[in-house]
Amino acid sequence: MRRRFGKPHSSHERWLISYADFITLLFAFFVVLYAFAKADQKRQTEVSQAIDTAFKSLGVFGNASRIPDNKTASSANEQSVMAMNIVMGEDVLAPAQVKDDLTRMKHDLDERLASQIAQHSVAIKLGKDGLVISLREAGFFDSGSATPRKEGLESMQQIASELAQMPYDLRVEGHTDNVPIHTAEFASNWELSSARATNIARGMLDLHAVTPDRLSAAGYAEFHPVDTNDTAEGRARNRRVDLVISPRTKINLALNTAQPTGEWRKITDDDVAAKTN
Repeated sequence: MRRRFGKPHSSHERWLISYADFITLLFAFFVVLYAFAKADQKRQTEVSQAIDTAFKSLGVFGNASRIPDNKTASSANEQSVMAMNIVMGEDVLAPAQVKDDLTRMKHDLDERLASQIAQHSVAIKLGKDGLVISLREAGFFDSGSATPRKEGLESMQQIASELAQMPYDLRVEGHTDNVPIHTAEFASNWELSSARATNIARGMLDLHAVTPDRLSAAGYAEFHPVDTNDTAEGRARNRRVDLVISPRTKINLALNTAQPTGEWRKITDDDVAAKTN
């Protein structure tokens, strides 16, 4: 007697096997990602704690804790991030201490250089890079010359005396308008702006405002204007040397108190009185 076999039964749930395999692989993938994330977080925590300790010893973050508790974790982490951004040179807002220092410096210089500011030979502002002191050509240079006028030495000394009290970097930037220059001394605005920046930087060194490791100079020609070059007034504002005071990458609180020598010597009260009389 022959056996009868029915048609083979086809399962409609075989897709569950592939789906289960896929879910298992996806779970393993996210477990690996999580493990990497935890490892990175550990390294970031170690770096943050090291930076907190360094800045706390310097008095920059007086209330920062090396190992913050749950109540202060948020604020301490924000301080750590800001500190890391300063160390790495990121364009971020300065921490409270730095902002206070630069604001106080601006206030003092506004008072000391009130007459120069009124005459539009000096401009001072707080920007994203720090405190910017603009020395306009009209008050510090003859047209087409990179040699600072002696009339500007008093302003330089006032700036130097303020800067010497702060542990920040100084970047000297030379700028021109867009009128081409071609003389025996300067082939283009690049050379002129660079020479002006270098001479002002050398003057700040002679005044002992900063140490050489905190100082840099650069020329930008006409390519970083602060006003239009279509008017005489705008071009006059563009012809300037900017002193940019900003937080440094390696803070050094040792201040140089040596007396300046040479042509850029410190102007005393007797010199000012003799000039006035």
